[in-house]
Amino acid sequence: MSDYMNGTGIQYHLRIKEGDVGRYVILPGDPKRVPLIAGFLEDAVQVADSREYNTYTGYLGNTKVSVTSTGIGGPSAAIAMEELVKCGADTFLRMGTCGGIDLKVIGGDAVIATGAVRMEGTSREYAPIEFPAVADYEIVTALQHTAKKMRLRHHLGIVQCKDSFYGQHNPDIIPVSNKLRNNWEAWKRLGVLASEMESAALFTIASYLRVRCGSVFFVVGNQEREALGMENPIVHDTTMICKLAVESIRNLIEHDKRKVDISDF
Repeated sequence: MSDYMNGTGIQYHLRIKEGDVGRYVILPGDPKRVPLIAGFLEDAVQVADSREYNTYTGYLGNTKVSVTSTGIGGPSAAIAMEELVKCGADTFLRMGTCGGIDLKVIGGDAVIATGAVRMEGTSREYAPIEFPAVADYEIVTALQHTAKKMRLRHHLGIVQCKDSFYGQHNPDIIPVSNKLRNNWEAWKRLGVLASEMESAALFTIASYLRVRCGSVFFVVGNQEREALGMENPIVHDTTMICKLAVESIRNLIEHDKRKVDISDF
């Protein structure tokens, strides 16, 4: 690949270089959410702000931890992971919002992804569609342990990833409406918990790059519950999921330092 930055070592999109970020990185989508998450770190400072990518770095104890926004969807998330890995990161926690699919998933809950349906395009440019998009077991375990400790209502399971937000919420206006509706019915029957847009790409790319990646999501609402006339609270305050992400990284750092069996979480 051509060096567009003339040997400076600065990454073209994120505008970061080696030393700017820690090995542990939290990945929200919204750039405005980055300083909120960084507020839970110690001595956090902004190290770069370019396009949809806003990056802060701080500490949990004596361990450097970074927060980088990815924007919306797989393509920009893929770029973020690729460039962060080039700068030394190897452990990623995607955190954001999602919409519930399974009826037990309610607004205000947390969803911890164990894997993702690859109904998006980015991961297909990294791996054949038969390759599974699976979360890192250690990160999933840290998230579950932390959620239990914080006494948060949470669910573990598969999430669905797509490229079209409005195709999910209003499929009848889309030319391929029959395909969208049929796929959605399949996800429901398969017990898919929620829908979001980044995990499938991130999990697949993490496998290719030999790094760790997990995801946790805050449920805004559930359109299936609404369609059935069930209680469907709409919740937008993501403070809880930000705390969960940071505390899960803290627990993962301690586990990595101890280098003991994962069951000791």
